[in-house]
Amino acid sequence: MYKEYVENVEGGAYRIAGSRVSLDSIVYGFWNGESPETIAQSFPTLKLEQVYGAIAFYLANQEEIDAYLKQGEAEYEAMRLAAREADPMFYQKLADAKQRSQTKIS
Repeated sequence: MYKEYVENVEGGAYRIAGSRVSLDSIVYGFWNGESPETIAQSFPTLKLEQVYGAIAFYLANQEEIDAYLKQGEAEYEAMRLAAREADPMFYQKLADAKQRSQTKIS
């Protein structure tokens, strides 16, 4: 019996079938050297079988999924830069607050 563990949902995102967990989350854990058991513990809504299925899907489609993840990272970076350009004062305030909090800790 064939079971589908990953689905491509509206908007082109990959999700673990029957859940809202992104394939990205599983792959990043896998890349970080986490065991399938550890990854499953991070996502209580998933069964261990689903995590193994998602990793198998990734390995079988690695080139396509790597390109998908790279595109997502580029889109995120573009949005991050656009937000910084849209409100530079806000980000300056954040940087100043971070510096003040690090000074207090030292």
